[in-house]
Amino acid sequence: MKENVPVIYAAPLQGFTEAAWRNAHAQCFGGVEAYYTPFVRLEKGVIRNKDKRDVSPDENTVSRLIPQVIASEPEELRQLTDFLAGVGYRELDVNMGCPFPLIVRRGKGAGILSSPEKVAALLETMRTFPEIRFSVKMRLGGQEPDEWRALVPLLNGSCVTQVTLHPRIGKQQYKGTVDREAFRAFYEACELPLVYNGDLQTVADIREVLEAFPRLKGVMLGRGLLANPSLALAFREGELSEGELKARTAQMHRLMYLYYHRVIEGGEAQLVAKLKTCWEYLLPELDKKQRKAILKSNRLDGYLRAVEEALR
Repeated sequence: MKENVPVIYAAPLQGFTEAAWRNAHAQCFGGVEAYYTPFVRLEKGVIRNKDKRDVSPDENTVSRLIPQVIASEPEELRQLTDFLAGVGYRELDVNMGCPFPLIVRRGKGAGILSSPEKVAALLETMRTFPEIRFSVKMRLGGQEPDEWRALVPLLNGSCVTQVTLHPRIGKQQYKGTVDREAFRAFYEACELPLVYNGDLQTVADIREVLEAFPRLKGVMLGRGLLANPSLALAFREGELSEGELKARTAQMHRLMYLYYHRVIEGGEAQLVAKLKTCWEYLLPELDKKQRKAILKSNRLDGYLRAVEEALR
């Protein structure tokens, strides 16, 4: 990476940015320095096979993939790190920002931010893996917007190599607006390389944040990149025409279809349901009738025809 060139990361979003999406996006659009996986977690003491497959080097073709893990106790973090190090990863991100109530109630994600002693224990556990570069993705707090103040000294004194901050609190989930003033306070207190994440929908949004916070290492794009897969590329090289955007999106969708067709064992209905999820965000300016035709399709052939018509 050249000095002073901002880095762009693809954010992890559960149910959306899995291997199928990452591989297809990198092949058809790119513009991203690294892709983060949706968090890997322990369920009843073990890692789900679905998560193992999603992070498997055999299933991923992007040039740089950073698995994200979620844990509230040192032993959880150790088990997850041991597994991921064992399959070859040397960079891991620890989720301290997931806002979903089920996760928060378990003291994970944004739910850990009100417990500095638990954060400190995870940070100390990271030191026992000197071969791994750990980063943290977090929010301002779980319930209150100043919970980060007790955590910054811990982060500054840790082995963490980078922090990504989404300036909302957990209980907001994705509602309301990001708190840029609180982000500025964090930015001034944090001594680690810092990445901004949250509500970046356009190239102008990205430029505005980078100009407002010139010491940022870069930005992480989530829902904005799901809506406009060319967003990172457009920042790097300029906007695509509508025709080119649709053509590349059609190619990306085709690659995702081929991936899911290979790995989904539940039959046509499950395959269609999985493919439909991307349209929750993808191309919001698409003609409403065309989008409705996609979402109402129950059979695979009808669904594929509706997608082809919309992206023609």
